[in-house]
Amino acid sequence: MFYGFDPTFILLIPAIIFTIHAQNKVKNAYGKYSRIEVRSGITGGETARRILDRNGMQYVPIEIIDGQMTDNYDPAKDVMHLSRDVCNGTSIASVSIAAHESGHAIQDVREYGFLKFRIAMVPAVNLVSGASWPLIIIGILMVSLGGIQMAGIGNLLLNIGIIMFCVVVLFHTVTLPVEFNASRRAITQLQELGIVDDEEVRGAKKVLSAAAMTYVAALAVSVMNLIRILLIRGSSN
Repeated sequence: MFYGFDPTFILLIPAIIFTIHAQNKVKNAYGKYSRIEVRSGITGGETARRILDRNGMQYVPIEIIDGQMTDNYDPAKDVMHLSRDVCNGTSIASVSIAAHESGHAIQDVREYGFLKFRIAMVPAVNLVSGASWPLIIIGILMVSLGGIQMAGIGNLLLNIGIIMFCVVVLFHTVTLPVEFNASRRAITQLQELGIVDDEEVRGAKKVLSAAAMTYVAALAVSVMNLIRILLIRGSSN
């Protein structure tokens, strides 16, 4: 068991730096391409509507929600949520984000395996994500306090917390193919519908690539945290 300074924290430093880089990349890409209008003059809302209709999802409504980068497709309710700027905007960023969320809708209607698995995991992740760290911390404290009985209970809680955290890591892992696939579908739809031209598609790819890096960063942080926990767990034996 480590006391005082935790040397395993060093493992998190590269992941934290990568996370900051990914967030800055998203901010810069969105800031740049939200100022460049698409020549087609189509809004993000119109983009989503055209993609949905083209793929047989005329029944999916598009609703405006507050906030920035809050856009999402809800597969449980078959509803597309677009932020006001994205829905009404005619920028490369607006149509790219709308197309990406439409990509998730296409995944849903075509029963894309990774999306179905991710959706199935949501209830379990909601349950364990908030409980894993308290169990891990309590388990570590109980083991460190000494005593055979208390250490035994502490190890049990620690192991349960680790198993729960593994579920969170798995969720982040499954999220990657879902997000990358939605972006590929988005680019295909934008080009085939003539919403962006050959020059604009490069900007669309940069916007979606930057957004995807935030999911990679989230996975990196969770994996490094899992490794840290396992090292601490090993040192307690």
